[in-house]
Amino acid sequence: MTVRSTRGEATEVVRDDKAVYAAGAVVWRLVDAKLRILLIHRTKYRDVTLPKGKVDPGEMLAETAVREVHEETGIRVSLGVPVGVSRYFMRPKRQKVVHYWAAQATEEAIRRSTFVPNSEIAAIEWVSLKKARAQLSYPVDIEILDAFETLVGDGVLHTFPVIALRHAKAVSRSEWDGPDAGRPLTERGKRQAKAIVSPLRAFGVRKIVTSDAVRCVQTVAPLAKALERVPVETPRLSQDAWEDGFSDVRAVIGKRVRARKPAVVCSHGPVLPDILTEIALATGTLRGSYVSSASALDVAAFSVVHLSATNPGSGIIAIETHVPTV
Repeated sequence: MTVRSTRGEATEVVRDDKAVYAAGAVVWRLVDAKLRILLIHRTKYRDVTLPKGKVDPGEMLAETAVREVHEETGIRVSLGVPVGVSRYFMRPKRQKVVHYWAAQATEEAIRRSTFVPNSEIAAIEWVSLKKARAQLSYPVDIEILDAFETLVGDGVLHTFPVIALRHAKAVSRSEWDGPDAGRPLTERGKRQAKAIVSPLRAFGVRKIVTSDAVRCVQTVAPLAKALERVPVETPRLSQDAWEDGFSDVRAVIGKRVRARKPAVVCSHGPVLPDILTEIALATGTLRGSYVSSASALDVAAFSVVHLSATNPGSGIIAIETHVPTV
């Protein structure tokens, strides 16, 4: 995963095959307009920490974070902006790398919590930032809390994502006799389309907009089925329209930014730079190398662009890029 921010930070996350990867979240809520953070009291280690856990085989980091929060607290959340990465060494000298996101717990999700004290988690507790700082057992957790508090100070906790997705692996042009827009996914592409469902859902996606090319429609089909949503298919995002000079990415992206709701926009490699550029323009963001990097996606990869839900025109808050392992 790659995480980039327009606030002067840039982090390239390079995977180390010898490291243990994990993911979690700083789960937050407002109680009488006061910010509260969720801490977990672990039974075995007799410590206080943030909800997190190791990546299961085949998982992407975002889905790990959501799964672990639910397993440890009983609360289902959607991920907001990335908060940071903690690194520390386990015995015998093996590094553990933990990625964190901010994640708001809705009152409905809290009411539906299935948590009961168990052999792993003795209790969960909502506390203020000050109390969280005093209770957390580990310095690495306090560093994550510091980064979260910076987000609070910047007023960028309430966000929504616009996700730019490149279609999964399709049959090559040389192996296809029909029109380019009719090229279907390969078997690998179909596996990729299924593999990205949970990572996309981790960001609370509800709206799906896609190029009307077969390879794009097939890429979002598993997600649409899981969400029980009908994708909006449009030629305005197609490669054919882009090559002929008739695409209208600006209209599509403008509508998504104005809606202020989590959405995924599926298109083609040559069109993706326009999609990221239009998001930058629609939010008053200075265009930089991060836009080009976020649009240079492998097949079935996606970039999550986090925008302010209260003031989208204040600029892109952060961009993170995810690549499936399939």
